[in-house]
Amino acid sequence: MSDLDTRLLDAHAAGDHAALVALYTEAADRAGDDARYFYLTHAYVYALEAGHALAPALRARLVAAGRESDE
Repeated sequence: MSDLDTRLLDAHAAGDHAALVALYTEAADRAGDDARYFYLTHAYVYALEAGHALAPALRARLVAAGRESDE
């Protein structure tokens, strides 16, 4: 298990949405195309739940990749 996996599991166990946003974004930045958008979608969902300031930027990344509608 990688350090990132461990940090993700710890953040889930702690219910730390801010950490989850950061960690899933980090995972997306490290991953290949398909996995990238899986992780980025998770980062976006946790950002929405937490009212995190990065939510619009994460959504914009998904829209730019054609993974979210711009409507």
